[in-house]
Amino acid sequence: MAVAAALDIVEVGPRDGLQNESAIVSTEAKIAYISALVDAGARRIEATSFVHPRRVPQMADAEDVMAGVPRRDGVSYIGLVVNERGLDRALTAGVDEVNATVVASETFCQRNQGMSIAEAVRSFETISARAHAAGLRVTATVGASFGCPFEGEVDPVRVRELARQCADAGADEIALADTIGVGVPADVERIVGEVRGVTGLPLRFHFHNTRNTGYANALTAAALGAAALDSSCGGIGGCPFAPNATGNIATEDLAYGLRRSGIPVTLDLDRLIAAATLIERELGARVPALLGRAGDFPGPLAH
Repeated sequence: MAVAAALDIVEVGPRDGLQNESAIVSTEAKIAYISALVDAGARRIEATSFVHPRRVPQMADAEDVMAGVPRRDGVSYIGLVVNERGLDRALTAGVDEVNATVVASETFCQRNQGMSIAEAVRSFETISARAHAAGLRVTATVGASFGCPFEGEVDPVRVRELARQCADAGADEIALADTIGVGVPADVERIVGEVRGVTGLPLRFHFHNTRNTGYANALTAAALGAAALDSSCGGIGGCPFAPNATGNIATEDLAYGLRRSGIPVTLDLDRLIAAATLIERELGARVPALLGRAGDFPGPLAH
């Protein structure tokens, strides 16, 4: 399997995982969860989002979370922002990277960010310039790249055009998000082909397992040279603005699949399972991830 020279697993459980859970997890528990993920080897962690607390009450303590996360060499904390006010808060809180979203359908963009696609691209350009001036890495996430809960199919040509615009606006990385978990490997191949026609930037992928295709999509993206894959320890979370958008792929299950496919993984699976158990207790409900139930199976297959 051909893969990028270095494949990052970006841990999004503390942000995309917890934001769609009905339980409000305490700041102390969030910090403990993040600390457990760092101990398991996570090095890029989407720790929180800087959005209005009325919109996403689960992220109302963003500054307090960032004040308490462990600061270790090589660990980079990402903050999701949707506008300049969010960026102001993220910069003050001391994030290492910012992630800003441009949604690939007008209806979803309005519901998610309260603006048109064109306005979101202009907003990203401003966010990117200011974040770079502060020395931060910037990711542009093209949301609903694989399908929209309100408009249905999304034309890969539109995704390509948004990727081009975000690259021109200064993105360091393009993330292609299957926000509602509708994609299949053939879609991944098609969209990568389109996007690779307009930018050579590192590609990151965000898959949900809503329809049980997330892991197949992730392995396909890895084979196509993905630089990074998002996942959520425990498999928790989704998008609060997209109906039925459940099921981030689980970090421990993804790491197992990559390792068994001969792709180097630096994460400690036992410690990931421990981190998932920690957040499972806080949520009071069993997490979707399966590795913690079945257990590891030693060693990668020979290739």
